[in-house]
Amino acid sequence: MPDPATPPTALSIAGSDSGGGAGAQADLKTFAAHRVHGTTALTAVTAQNTAQVRGVVALEPEFVLLQIETVLDDFDVRSVKTGMLANRAIVDVVAELAAAGRLPQLVVDPVLVSSSGQALMTPDGLEAYRTRLLPHALVVTPNLLEAAALTGVDVAELMSVEAMTDAAEEIRAGGARYVVVKGGHLTEAAHDVVAGPEGITVLEAVRVVTGNDHGTGCSLSAAIAANLSWGCGVLDAVRAAKTFVAQGLAGGAAWRLGAGHGPIDHFGWSR
Repeated sequence: MPDPATPPTALSIAGSDSGGGAGAQADLKTFAAHRVHGTTALTAVTAQNTAQVRGVVALEPEFVLLQIETVLDDFDVRSVKTGMLANRAIVDVVAELAAAGRLPQLVVDPVLVSSSGQALMTPDGLEAYRTRLLPHALVVTPNLLEAAALTGVDVAELMSVEAMTDAAEEIRAGGARYVVVKGGHLTEAAHDVVAGPEGITVLEAVRVVTGNDHGTGCSLSAAIAANLSWGCGVLDAVRAAKTFVAQGLAGGAAWRLGAGHGPIDHFGWSR
């Protein structure tokens, strides 16, 4: 695209990652890589690095709301993505804004379960996602653990494209326009299943073998939102986002940032 006089603006409603690999930090890097002006409303502050999370402090829902409204009142926000919402009260705040039509082209990354299987949302928060927030989403991007939580099935039952398709359609039946069930974390092939008005689309990619995969879910949903802010259709936005993350994984595969799961290469530094 030609260099714009003014870039589009996207909003990330997410938690902060002090290690810089995921959360709002990953979202801002992703927005910048797509030449999109990134704005944020923080939901929680974490003390974490590549190896562990040492603490989480959720912000007051009223202050989360104040951040969002302050951004919306001043910027022409073209798309919004959500990440970690921390608790039911914050889910409710975001859901009310979405229901009022104030969160354009909403991409929901339902951060419900950690990669180790630890629940990151209370049961009432999970129900609020299902009944209050997801019906207003343009795109929902659960990984297999999150898809299992949203559908009530065991994650072991989602290890095939057919099962991922069933889960995507079940989640979409709740009201979201598109659902992207991501298989990259747990399946051998990095297949993602997209359910939408056009039917089912299976996106395939060569799996990148690396331990530096922290923040891939955040980066994917942020890249979708960034592409939407440029006017891309949803399927094109998802395809481009998947390519972006795959390139980031490949670029950062040999990095040694921290002792655990490091970040991806958002800016193509390795190229």
